[in-house]
Amino acid sequence: MGNRNISFLLAFIASLIYGVSFTIAKDVMPLYIKPFGFILLRVAGAALLFWIISLGIPKEKIHKKDFIKVFLAAFFGIALNMLTFFKGLSLTTPINGAVIMTTSPIIVMVFSFLILKEAITIRKTVGVLIGMIGAVLIIMFGPVAEINAPNIKLGNLLVFINAASFSMYLIVAKPMLAKYHPFIFIKWMYLLGFIMVLPFGLNDVLNMGFDTIPTVAYYKIGFIVVFTTFITYLINLIALKNLKPTTLSVFLYLQPLIASVYAVYVGSDKLTPIKIIATALIFIGVYVVSSNKGSS
Repeated sequence: MGNRNISFLLAFIASLIYGVSFTIAKDVMPLYIKPFGFILLRVAGAALLFWIISLGIPKEKIHKKDFIKVFLAAFFGIALNMLTFFKGLSLTTPINGAVIMTTSPIIVMVFSFLILKEAITIRKTVGVLIGMIGAVLIIMFGPVAEINAPNIKLGNLLVFINAASFSMYLIVAKPMLAKYHPFIFIKWMYLLGFIMVLPFGLNDVLNMGFDTIPTVAYYKIGFIVVFTTFITYLINLIALKNLKPTTLSVFLYLQPLIASVYAVYVGSDKLTPIKIIATALIFIGVYVVSSNKGSS
């Protein structure tokens, strides 16, 4: 299996993890932990893990002039990205959040054109739009649950900012991965990210009722820290070394599909013709973008 195919597999695994994380995060937030406190735990836990695994990597120094790029990656990929997403998710519904996240590949495509001078081809545009139609269909006809959503408009706005922020992160990180080992880049990015989110989440963590949180909630918090943060950021960086930001971002369309498949599996939803059509559209969109000749 070539590096490009491995990158596609890694992108799929990341989407699989993200697809179940919406519900898992909502199960513990804000009931047991407030959004910003949850972010601090995520970033602190992942930063610790990244620094531990980096011990096994040959030492490599990041040039001083490149730390501004690491800072920007930490700001867009961790601080602004996570803070707006978790706060937005606490105010709106998972369905609304998932719909808005489908704008990310389009934003990435525009940023790639403006910043990386990546050509916007007709084939790639068609693939992104086909995938988006499928993702929206999956979301709109998916299971509807009663969700606490105290401020949907503000929540939707914050999730959109999150989508734009993550898109910019992919653009900033891409050239850095061609210059440095992914583990070296990400350990510094998470250290800076931890410093950025510390003022926002420290009070929430200190006021957590650790004794009153059930064991199952700790397992879910651990899943978000280890899998949704540490594992996904790591494998996305590895995939980004071999794929263009636009190609990687289109895998976001798999997230609502995976969430729907999981709902069917546990019996909270059922398979319908429109969902089959939506599934086909998502895979067609991903295929059209990822198989673009002469481009990764």
